[in-house]
Amino acid sequence: MKANIGLIGLAVMGQNLVLNMNDHGFKVAVYNRTTSVVDEFLDGPAKDTLVVGTHSLEALVDSLSSPRIVMLMVKAGEVVDQYIDKLVPLLAPGDIIVDGGNSLFTDTNRRTASLKAQNISYIGTGVSGGEEGARHGPSIMPGGDKSAWPTVKPIFQAISAHVDGDPCCEWVGDNGAGHYVKMVHNGIEYGDMQLICEAYQLLSEGLGLSADEMHAIFTEWNKGELSSYLIEITSGILAYKDADGLPLVDKILDTAGQKGTGKWTGINALDLGIPLTLIGESVFARCLSAQKSERVKAAQILPKATQTFAGDKAAMIDAIRDALYAAKIISYAQGFRLMREASKEYNLSLNYGEIALMWRGGCIIRSQFLNDIKQAYVGNPELENLLLADFFVNAMKAADAGWRKAVILGIELGIPTPAFSSALAYYDGYRTERLPANLLQAQRDYFGAHTYERTDKPRGEFFHTDWTGHGGKTASTTYTV
Repeated sequence: MKANIGLIGLAVMGQNLVLNMNDHGFKVAVYNRTTSVVDEFLDGPAKDTLVVGTHSLEALVDSLSSPRIVMLMVKAGEVVDQYIDKLVPLLAPGDIIVDGGNSLFTDTNRRTASLKAQNISYIGTGVSGGEEGARHGPSIMPGGDKSAWPTVKPIFQAISAHVDGDPCCEWVGDNGAGHYVKMVHNGIEYGDMQLICEAYQLLSEGLGLSADEMHAIFTEWNKGELSSYLIEITSGILAYKDADGLPLVDKILDTAGQKGTGKWTGINALDLGIPLTLIGESVFARCLSAQKSERVKAAQILPKATQTFAGDKAAMIDAIRDALYAAKIISYAQGFRLMREASKEYNLSLNYGEIALMWRGGCIIRSQFLNDIKQAYVGNPELENLLLADFFVNAMKAADAGWRKAVILGIELGIPTPAFSSALAYYDGYRTERLPANLLQAQRDYFGAHTYERTDKPRGEFFHTDWTGHGGKTASTTYTV
């Protein structure tokens, strides 16, 4: 009996996906560039399974039933293209290549079109959930050539996480839609993690709470509206003790790494003109953390204020919880607003309710209120912004006062809260009928004759003023070369 699917790349995610597929009755053939890894896998985690090891791409392809499905779990970028180039001569029309890595969606667009011209189907799929999710049920976000979806659907939906009986895997859209949605997922993940870190610093440095006290707080928060995977693991991290009995988290160097998907999300938001302020600040916060030696030097030259908190700690803990919840809503609102613009710009036809459903289980950002996001889009599929849905209108009203108190606490004590603060600024800006951009447009017209619209004239009609009396009447938009 030939294998149902082949998988290339036996790092931790690849190995766990293979074992997950095996658990669900699928026969998997595997290949790794370093062939000794294949043997170690078969002698170790995959021992006594149906997994088939191969030592060449030819052997891998020959071991598969038709139409052949080959899934790549390799480093994004050139490596994916290299494997595609090696696989195409070995495949037949109707065969399928699946890229399960964190590829840039524009690369997936290119590969889908190129392979379709060669009668090979291509699927670019986001896979989220880390090591545990891959092993026991990730969130899977497939896009690409839809003609291949019926073939891979039984496998992907079987191995994905399930919530209320529904698989956290559904077709996202054509071309790079799957990888685009995964990119935004990772951007929101950056935001969620930064928000939790800011709450942690306000609690520890601002209120002077111990790791054990914060463990209890995060455990309690995980029982309410903040219930999520990241809150859950934060509670566990704060409780974990090193060999000497002291909290391990306090001994971890404060320099954060990143693999680029958060940066991609921010760059795409700039390209589309969508304010993604919280995620952008989260990326920059990681960049600033990496400047450790420079920060240590600056701390000696630019010492922070010595003011300490002297108020009601219990009330401030509640305020920090409100700030975390409200800013988290902003993060998702910005992320879904970006997807809405991308769907229009790139013709992706995204279903936002289905995306929320796929993120309810398995993935890193899984949380309780994704159900509320799902319901918001069920109620209004054309919803412009999550902040306009009744549930979130009420949630923001309830959290507003506490959110501001938490941000003020950071300002007073010199504790940075870039994500909390930028989210609040976006919220205030989004609900402000008249922003000071009128002055900005006047400035642009003054120094560059860029023109402006008027409140007492129809939209689309532009004007230029000779502000100095000797600037002339020609606007920049009428210049010709």
